[in-house]
Amino acid sequence: MSHLVMIETQVRDPAAIRLACTRLELPAPVHGTARLFQDEATGWQVRLPAWRYPVVCETDSGRLRYDNFEGRWGDPMRLSAFLQRYAVEKTRLEARRAGQSVIEQPLADGSIRLTLAAGAA
Repeated sequence: MSHLVMIETQVRDPAAIRLACTRLELPAPVHGTARLFQDEATGWQVRLPAWRYPVVCETDSGRLRYDNFEGRWGDPMRLSAFLQRYAVEKTRLEARRAGQSVIEQPLADGSIRLTLAAGAA
């Protein structure tokens, strides 16, 4: 039986952040305070390709803080790719904790199908 699930991602897990960065071949995230044009933010800093400022993941609240000047300082598609990868990695971590195996299948439209099954593979 198949079910459609819609997820609103809150970025709260540092391990999933690290795994997402590794899978996307990004620099390892660093925890600290970052300058975002005229503001500062503290959390896990993710450096996306060709972005002027990092994306800061505030894991306590699940929020992201960034300044890409409406796409002029960073392609929003890079952020979408990070969020997608984060959601996949977080799902994989939670599935493993629950003793489930995960099969990942990239689809032609850029989405990713995850199939979870009882019993770790």
